Amino acid sequence: MAMAGSVAGAALRRGRIGLRHRLARPPGLGGGRAAADWSRSRAAAGGAVQYCAELVRKRDYEGFLCSLLLPAESRTSAFALRAFNVELAQIKDSITQKTTGLMRMQFWREAVEDIYCDNPPHQPVATELWRAVKRHNLTKMWFMKIIDEREKNLDDRAYRNIQELETYAENTQSALLYLTLEMLGVRDIHADHAASHIGKAQGIVTCLRATPYHSTRQKVFLPMDICMLHGVSQEDFIRGKQEKNVRDVIYDIASQAHIHLEHARSFSKKVPAKAYPAFFCTVALDDFLHNMQKVDFNIFHPSLQKKSTLLPLHLYIRSWRKTY
Repeated sequence: MAMAGSVAGAALRRGRIGLRHRLARPPGLGGGRAAADWSRSRAAAGGAVQYCAELVRKRDYEGFLCSLLLPAESRTSAFALRAFNVELAQIKDSITQKTTGLMRMQFWREAVEDIYCDNPPHQPVATELWRAVKRHNLTKMWFMKIIDEREKNLDDRAYRNIQELETYAENTQSALLYLTLEMLGVRDIHADHAASHIGKAQGIVTCLRATPYHSTRQKVFLPMDICMLHGVSQEDFIRGKQEKNVRDVIYDIASQAHIHLEHARSFSKKVPAKAYPAFFCTVALDDFLHNMQKVDFNIFHPSLQKKSTLLPLHLYIRSWRKTY
């Protein structure tokens, strides 16, 4: 009896092992090379997702947190989209010659073309972007606008006026939001209108936040018309001056970001609730603008360079309230 029991137990264990193998392997692959290839492709896909998420976490922490609040079916696509944006954004700061930047932009332009031909390059971000495009039927035009605008921005010169900065923000940050809306299944004129203003606010705030960093590299990109209005030179920012006229420049630019946020919220009742998760980035924008106000618009104040420890909580509250 004991032997019979042990044989039965062994058979049962073998049966369970076989069942696990059948569950872990898709029908029709059988064993051998086909199964091994499938396992490798599955591991590669998981690696690409992890790569995108980690890149966004390191380089766009606020975007990473916002992506976590998206519906599960859109989350990995959001990481891919933001990783694509990070890849493009860091080109300008990582090159010493414009030619190198143009070559890297061309790589991504061709990558997007290949993605829409179902032939993505063997690069983790491109691979995940291809999956996102297939999954959500994303519009190619927005990807190309982002690439084209960032390519034009490789020139190290200040924006001539606030409108030029807003155009850059529209074609980069707003375009990113349009794609995020598509990932959420939202195609609505009011949502697009909100995305346009929020993207412009995001672009303006990003320009402000980067000012201390750029100043250490002897560069200033703030709109020249506003600087001239207050009699402030680029040298004033490079030297980190904190006089009232310097703070007035920052105040005027920050006010424009605030106006865009308020305008986006003025018709929030017309925006589908399904679109709200795309706009949780407004939490970080509000925080930064509020913190700037607390330090009297001294853009060089050390507190403005610190990561907000309360941001995850504020994001959660905003998502719970279902507002933007």
